[in-house]
Amino acid sequence: MIPQVERLVTRSGDLKSELVAFAQSPRFARRLDARLADAADRLGFLDETTAVQTIDHFALQHRLADGSTVVERFVAQRLPPLPEDERTMLLGWRDVVEGVFEVQRLDHGAAVLHNLLDDLAYRTHSNMGRRALRKLRKGMFAVARIVPIHPDTDDWLVSGGLTTYPSGDGTELAQIAAETLAANPQLLRRNPEMLQRAWDMQAEARADFIEHFGTDLLVLEPGQAQERLREYHQYRQEKTLAGLGDEAADQARNSGPQPDELSSLPEELIDAETVAVIYDKVEGLCYYADFGRLDALFGDPALARDRAYLARLREYLNDDSVSPMVIRRLVQRNPGGADAVFRTLLRKPAFTWERDGEALLRQRKKRHCEHEPLPSISPVGTRLAELLRAGRPSTS
Repeated sequence: MIPQVERLVTRSGDLKSELVAFAQSPRFARRLDARLADAADRLGFLDETTAVQTIDHFALQHRLADGSTVVERFVAQRLPPLPEDERTMLLGWRDVVEGVFEVQRLDHGAAVLHNLLDDLAYRTHSNMGRRALRKLRKGMFAVARIVPIHPDTDDWLVSGGLTTYPSGDGTELAQIAAETLAANPQLLRRNPEMLQRAWDMQAEARADFIEHFGTDLLVLEPGQAQERLREYHQYRQEKTLAGLGDEAADQARNSGPQPDELSSLPEELIDAETVAVIYDKVEGLCYYADFGRLDALFGDPALARDRAYLARLREYLNDDSVSPMVIRRLVQRNPGGADAVFRTLLRKPAFTWERDGEALLRQRKKRHCEHEPLPSISPVGTRLAELLRAGRPSTS
């Protein structure tokens, strides 16, 4: 039987208070204080809204040393033990949705909120009572974190506060939403249709890259890399505009980022000896510094006598931001040199890439291997696109 939503909403208030007190207890003080300090450093100060959201994230999503979350510890240790439906409710709160929401309507004490990020609607309650949502009106916007009331319901609960904005702020919030979505494709995970659309867009962009360059991997000096990227994005723009009428083409040409903007490399790559520009099938368009040096090492393992080569490979292997895909690419380009290079690097004379390579990557690249792959391109939903268009200056 589906638990009664109203009862669980009411009960969630008391349980959330217990959970927050548990998260703020001395056993977690050092870790929580560090998270609050990080938030203050990012903003230059720590306001109440940011503090509440930081504590909420810590309680529901922060991974402790053993891999568990604070809410999991709370459910396991709480005395007396919680009834099963309440245990399930609290553990369901780990499934947080962060969004920029537009109020679609009020519905018997709940608010139906449309998330501009994943293009889905959420019937949302507050455990602070119906009065907490009375300030909302159709067309207003809210930035909030919400969690499922219970996995067996389709209703959601505000978690960690809700910041409201008037309808007139829609275009500004839409720009923030688009930037957030571009940087965090995982926010599409609840919408399978948009996620599939993102994969399709990435596949099309990669096909254009290969069509233009004849390969999905370029190794160039930084200046050359930026110029070739500009050529690619110009090619993509012209291909898109070719299918539009004159007026639509002019509007598209003057809206959104231009080829020169898209071709800029991250600042930390500008002084690199070489940059690999890779358009991978899964990971999308990505850049790696000094790939050429490592490519030379795998092509000629005798270069391992120069410790600078091995030091760079060690950095690739130990750096959590470097995908295992790049190591595999180096091996695929120079399969004959992989065993000798890794035997020298690891000081393991019996190492063979065919037998031991994937185990090495699972050990050194654990975060990458454990996470479900996501596209690097984020499409926008219909309503977000409307708001973005409304905020663009007229080209007339």
